[in-house]
Amino acid sequence: MRNYFGLIVLVVLMAACKNQSKSQEEQTAQTPEPKESEWIYLFDGTSTEGWRGYNMDSLPPGWIIKDSTLTFDTELGLEQDYKGGKDIIYGAEEFDNFELYLEWKLPEGGNSGIFYHVKEGYDGPPVVSPEYQLIDDENYARIHDLTAYNTSLGYTDKPEELKPLQQTGADYAMHPPKADKTLHPVGEWNSSKIVFTPEKVEHWLNGELLLSFVPWDEAWHEKKNSDKWKNSPDYGKFKTGFIALQDHSSPIWFRNIKIKKL
Repeated sequence: MRNYFGLIVLVVLMAACKNQSKSQEEQTAQTPEPKESEWIYLFDGTSTEGWRGYNMDSLPPGWIIKDSTLTFDTELGLEQDYKGGKDIIYGAEEFDNFELYLEWKLPEGGNSGIFYHVKEGYDGPPVVSPEYQLIDDENYARIHDLTAYNTSLGYTDKPEELKPLQQTGADYAMHPPKADKTLHPVGEWNSSKIVFTPEKVEHWLNGELLLSFVPWDEAWHEKKNSDKWKNSPDYGKFKTGFIALQDHSSPIWFRNIKIKKL
């Protein structure tokens, strides 16, 4: 009798376990794991579809695909009688909150930048859009005279030097990058990432976080109104806009440009 009673208890327990397992499986099936947002390639090495000049309907001279790389070729650009700007935007879609990733390299003395929340109708992206600075930190000040420009901004101590707010990875003229960053030499590829949400903005370089800040808070407005952008009333105010790349009269190479909506 004892053995028979124990067998009944065992059968009841096994049935309960089976029902519980089935219930968990049904619950899992009804509540699938959320899917990760898909990357959108803005440039995949094969086409410039979606790209055009700022305030333009086509690409400015100089911007070409070369060796699967989005290239600004200054010689090609200067060969033509052209007076317009050469900054370009991905004009197919505007983005608000995002994670942007791309790879880039510069020549000695090179200078460029990545803009976001770009709106057209201005003289150029810098007066309206935040910029992730790209520049040859090591050689730029040796090749280009910064004295007059920095003096106009109020830098009286060593105005000939490239300042932290002007260095690679900076939120240009707003937030400096950390000093001990990993920046690959000119001619070598670097990777950059910008993460934008209303709660926090992050700048990354070669897998390292360089800086973070809260957009549009009191500290942000104080910085904006105290330095280079104090006479640019629309700087940084837009919460959605285009992605743009800057020509600064030097060659520049970009690849693997992709964005993820957040």
